[in-house]
Amino acid sequence: MKILIINGPNLNLLGKREPTIYGNQSFEDYLDVLKKQYSSDSIDYYQSNIEGELINAIHSADGEYEGVVLNAGAYTHTSIAIADAIGSVSVPVVEVHLSCILSRESFRHISLIAPKCKGSIMGFGMNSYRLGIESLLF
Repeated sequence: MKILIINGPNLNLLGKREPTIYGNQSFEDYLDVLKKQYSSDSIDYYQSNIEGELINAIHSADGEYEGVVLNAGAYTHTSIAIADAIGSVSVPVVEVHLSCILSRESFRHISLIAPKCKGSIMGFGMNSYRLGIESLLF
């Protein structure tokens, strides 16, 4: 299976940013683990802090990938445009979050993208990505 992982704003700082919430491992290091674990699958990665670039990546995934694992970061709670992009493509998108957004600040409790996604996984740290991949494989 060909899968694209897309990370949104500030996720390029994983391993440095608020380690008590997000852990101390960089995403690039974890990506190496995922690629070894799923060596029979193709996993590509894209990260941007810019909303329009994330939308373009979602659009480009349609017909190119069999699934997308998306951590839209704070855009989860604010971006109707990203939700519309997900709703505009046929490739299944799984929403993931490292922390449990429902146990954090109240403004994080609402996901504008969740209704357009195949499913949502949150609160399992970096393993949220693995679970997102698993949900696409089965």
